[in-house]
Amino acid sequence: MDYGFAIDLEKCVGCHGCSVACKAANGTPPGITRSHVVRGTEGTYPNAKRIIRPMLCMMCEQPLCVAACSTGASYVDDNGIVLIDKEKCDGCGSCVEACPYGARYLRENEDGYFGAELNEYEQVAYADMPAQCADKCDFCIGHSEDGVTPDPVCVKACMAEARFFGPLDEIKAMAEERGGEVYLPEEGTSPRVYYLPVINQP
Repeated sequence: MDYGFAIDLEKCVGCHGCSVACKAANGTPPGITRSHVVRGTEGTYPNAKRIIRPMLCMMCEQPLCVAACSTGASYVDDNGIVLIDKEKCDGCGSCVEACPYGARYLRENEDGYFGAELNEYEQVAYADMPAQCADKCDFCIGHSEDGVTPDPVCVKACMAEARFFGPLDEIKAMAEERGGEVYLPEEGTSPRVYYLPVINQP
């Protein structure tokens, strides 16, 4: 089954709850944030408006990162989820450069938040995140009851209920009904993450 993601920009308040939940659940090292929120403004006075855009891997149907990977470490599974085989990744960084959404990271060393000496939590959390290896959002595969189905913790953590995850056809139908769009459509990657627009701008 292909999965998709939708984020309602009218409901999102930019609280970073998704980012915090992701960081806690996946225990990512310093500098690696599988989910984050971009905040800023767009336009100029008197037509300026606030922009809040949660970001994660777009799980593209035509992923540039996979095309750029020379070792086959980056691939798309049967559910349409873009993944990284950490044993094949050589840390060249080509996929990081190729991703137009800034959704990939390279762990450059084995340090934790307090230096080279890892605490007990970091020793466990970083076990499957070797140095000189790429990392990214994987829709939280393994966080579900069966251990194999994607179950994004950011969706459950969103207090505004602005995030939706499910079968791709249902997500596309939701986006079509609300006039949702993908981010940077000009890149031609066909993302599986849709943004539902703000209708009532203050």
